[in-house]
Amino acid sequence: MKLHVFVSTIAIISAPAFGADIDAAAEAAADGIVVTALRAPVAAERVAASVTVLTREEIDRTQAPIVSDILVRTPGISIVRNGGYGTSTSIRIRGADSDQSVLVVDGVKLADASSTGGGYNWANLLTGDIDRVEILRGPQSILWGSNAIGGVINVTTAAPERPLEATIDVSGGSRETAQARAAVGGRTGPLDWRIAGRTFTTAGISAISPRYGGNESDPYRNSGGTGRLGLRVSDAVSLDLRGSYGRSRVGIDSAGTVPDSPERSESEEWTGYGAANIALLDGRLANRIAFSQAEIARTNVNPTRLVRPTSFDAKGRSRRYEYQGSLTLSEQIGAVFGAEREEQNMRSASPPNSNAAYKTIRAEARIDSLYAQVNAELLRGLTVTGGVRHDDHDRFGGSTVFGIGGAWSIGDRGTRIRANYGEGFKAPTLYQLYSEYGNDALQPEKARGWEAGIEQRLLGELVTLSATWFDRTTRNLIVYSGCPTANRPPLCFTPGTTTPRAGYYANVQKSAAEGVELSGALRLGGFRADANYSWIAAEDRSGGLNDGNQLARQPRHLANGSIAYGWRPGAEASLAVRHAGGTWDTARTSATVTPFRNDAYTIVDARIELPASARVSVYARVENLFDDHYETARRYGALGRSAYAGIRARF
Repeated sequence: MKLHVFVSTIAIISAPAFGADIDAAAEAAADGIVVTALRAPVAAERVAASVTVLTREEIDRTQAPIVSDILVRTPGISIVRNGGYGTSTSIRIRGADSDQSVLVVDGVKLADASSTGGGYNWANLLTGDIDRVEILRGPQSILWGSNAIGGVINVTTAAPERPLEATIDVSGGSRETAQARAAVGGRTGPLDWRIAGRTFTTAGISAISPRYGGNESDPYRNSGGTGRLGLRVSDAVSLDLRGSYGRSRVGIDSAGTVPDSPERSESEEWTGYGAANIALLDGRLANRIAFSQAEIARTNVNPTRLVRPTSFDAKGRSRRYEYQGSLTLSEQIGAVFGAEREEQNMRSASPPNSNAAYKTIRAEARIDSLYAQVNAELLRGLTVTGGVRHDDHDRFGGSTVFGIGGAWSIGDRGTRIRANYGEGFKAPTLYQLYSEYGNDALQPEKARGWEAGIEQRLLGELVTLSATWFDRTTRNLIVYSGCPTANRPPLCFTPGTTTPRAGYYANVQKSAAEGVELSGALRLGGFRADANYSWIAAEDRSGGLNDGNQLARQPRHLANGSIAYGWRPGAEASLAVRHAGGTWDTARTSATVTPFRNDAYTIVDARIELPASARVSVYARVENLFDDHYETARRYGALGRSAYAGIRARF
């Protein structure tokens, strides 16, 4: 126990200030960073919003197989996972619900149109062939539309740089875990291409914690791949094709009195993207015409159900038709504008274990959008950004959002000041509108937020410090309301009938989030130290009994720290600490019921990487070094001490 406390303390206080484990490395070289999550390349020093950029080198350094395990080490992000690898996983940015953030992978908005909240299950996004991750915090609906209340996570897979290149990564470890990924590609003349494949398997742990009766292991496996093809037809015209496929299966448990279950959840994901890029006016006007499609199919299978083994079946599909223009008026002034149509389609069914008839829910919706954003350097080092977006939903009508911000780099002092105001919205999901609990009178959730931050570099950029204050209010939150058995309100009957139902969705909640994100980094020869701290007061503001309570499963305190030493190129050892404060598992529901509290926890990881040759390296890590027990959701298990080792090659 004393060793545990000593190592944890050293890892935190060795960093001279608070900063991101991976984020600060990006900030230290901000002059060379270009942010693409703004739909057009923008130098990081001209971005008014808080942004983290993670490169391939930084992703490899973490050795993490799952993207969520990388994100959670950056400022303002927390995680909820219902068990081990593969189980339902939520990522929350600055206290916003997981469904209130947008994931973009190679230009495709990835979300499940058939799910209750319409978001993405982060359990199945492996690091695979990912080359870059950008995290843009705060409301971002001007450029990314519905769901972008908490922020946007933009993921890009690797593009070829040489005539022929390849990568191989193989690792294994605790609980029969094995991972392999490989990619090959090339760039020759006007043609570039790359294909990549991945597989991940583990015997896993019990999804329900052994403390609550879970004893069997729930295995997980995930396999798939990505591909891209680019063709430059002329100096002004190029074509892009990209696609991905993934398939996974994970054992799931019951929350009932007998938690262990042979039931499993299976999913398949497909994405496709095609675009024509046309440059006009000597390249100053870049035009992109694109089509993308994302499909996610989910099935639950329980072999003990003899009549109908399939207990749940759903499929969601989203199609987007886009035009985007990027106009460069000068080196100081640029604009992005465009038009989109998004078409959503879903089906969902829960077959009973009998020959009885059941209903399959089918629904669709369409959103047409126009947007524009201008980025202008008004004075040397001072950039102002402003934009507007209008969306027209074929079910509830229009929604308009605005945003404005500025970034000021003060001479050669190494000081950068940022401030911005942004609005976001989230359209009701197809499930919330048309399921057996649906309410077609729902309005979109709407958010307003602002932030202000400062970054300072010292001692010739050996030290980087930053601080950001943010504030966001969200109204019209859509929540499920259970129905009483007597004195039922009108919404407790199936619309257009006198048939009672168990509950319904309604715009009844309001929330507010405010907080501070502090970060810092030190680079001194082969030594580096990074840390970050986030204080997030995300509270219910709906009035009544819940008013002022911290939102469920949202820690008020988050912290990360790491120290690393590299004694020669490619050789580095590091120690990392992650802390999450205690959370309420559910909101208070009555004057006599107090919700369960998940305790705070601190996890320590150790990593090492050594070069075997100029192109091959070996690595190893131990996660949860002190085998701490913790829960991010009540009753669900979490990985204990785990050890892994692998080999990586780049040719």
